[in-house]
Amino acid sequence: MNVQLFVPCFVDQLFPETAFNMVKVLEKLGCKVSYNPDQTCCGQPAFNAGYQDECRAVASKFLKDFQSYDYIVAPSGSCTGFVRNYYGKLFDNSAMHNEVKQLKKNMFEFTEFLVQVLNAPDTGATLEGTATYHDACGALRECGIKEGPRKLLSKVKGLKLNEMDDCETCCGFGGTFAVKYEPISVGMGEQKVLNAIETGADYLVSTDLSCLMHLDGYIRKHQKEIKIMHIADVLASGW
Repeated sequence: MNVQLFVPCFVDQLFPETAFNMVKVLEKLGCKVSYNPDQTCCGQPAFNAGYQDECRAVASKFLKDFQSYDYIVAPSGSCTGFVRNYYGKLFDNSAMHNEVKQLKKNMFEFTEFLVQVLNAPDTGATLEGTATYHDACGALRECGIKEGPRKLLSKVKGLKLNEMDDCETCCGFGGTFAVKYEPISVGMGEQKVLNAIETGADYLVSTDLSCLMHLDGYIRKHQKEIKIMHIADVLASGW
């Protein structure tokens, strides 16, 4: 099975090891993985800030970079959800309508691809400790991803999964929201971290590193005893 990687901005610039771990898992499960080095952003930051024309320019490049019938897999529910749910509006009534339609069919978030396409809930990972899972808004609300990540985590040997209170509540990042409304964003992040700590978890896991980066800022500043991990890093552990 041929798979193209889309590596979001946060992962590319700040957490590249997660992209490598995603490749590691996909190749172990029999996928032929390729990466187009010309790829850039999906355009979501510009769109959320109100710059639709600039976003359309970036999205046009995305469509060009991923002109293929291969599956496109990304370690981000946020980016995946944006492409699926908003590209149709950006290119409505345009010559790129068919390309967008095909792209939306091919685009998958990483855990969604493992569970729904590969039907491979067990990657053979081993990680000793306790984890709690944060439902990132992009994954949960834009892509409908809920049970898949939990199914994958339940198969990790040595790992216990404890649910936190308000696991579906936003962490407070929200891209530019964290900049424009810093006190609210920090308060939401604090509550999320405290809820995670109350479970006794060693690891705070999610599908989206944007959320995890935000939460890790609070964790580091207040020296809390919990570690963030993208689910791809968990699923590549121990082998």
